[in-house]
Amino acid sequence: MITLEGITKVYKNGPLEVQALMPLDLHIEKGEFVAIMGSSGSGKSTLMNIIGCLDIPTAGSYELDGDPVQSLSEEELSRVRNRKIGFVFQSFNLLGRQTVLQNVTLPMMYAGISREKRNERALELLGRVGLAERVKHRPNELSGGQKQRVAIARALTMNAPILLADEPTGNLDTKSSYEIMELFKEIHADGTTIVLVTHEPDIAEHADRIITFGDGRILSDKRKGSVSL
Repeated sequence: MITLEGITKVYKNGPLEVQALMPLDLHIEKGEFVAIMGSSGSGKSTLMNIIGCLDIPTAGSYELDGDPVQSLSEEELSRVRNRKIGFVFQSFNLLGRQTVLQNVTLPMMYAGISREKRNERALELLGRVGLAERVKHRPNELSGGQKQRVAIARALTMNAPILLADEPTGNLDTKSSYEIMELFKEIHADGTTIVLVTHEPDIAEHADRIITFGDGRILSDKRKGSVSL
């Protein structure tokens, strides 16, 4: 599903260069639930942005579902992000003036899906994440956990085979964090490939595979019940 080979990332600021990712190889199979662990500045979010086609590597190759990402145009990359990848962010990224229902329908609107089908799909997903009674509310009327549930529903609208979550519990209390992780487990059980970035070991433990990052390198790669890869 996800194959990275010799991936590096260098950021330039005038004469200065910062290497965020050292050369790395990573393969994630279809249907895996992977947590990427690491402290701030370790390179884990840079890796997530590359996997999500939000950033391009300085060197190396990336294949997503068999397609070489580096050869895609901006329009093609946008289509990949819309149809193959669902995104969940720490800050929720909801539109404050839009209702819960309108926020969830946005990816489908960009894909040209009719309003009737958009609303039908959004209502189905909001029911799944336990927010059927909140469809007309706006984000400022929701708790942090509820906002993240809206964001998850939005990420699922296009039936994307991959769900990327960048610190999805970072702004939540402990109870809400575990409820969100249980929701991710349910989504994973349906066959979705999940890649989750976190700095919290207890959150990472919900995944089946934990990759630890440090200084732009993979320090360890462990599957539950196995030794480091």
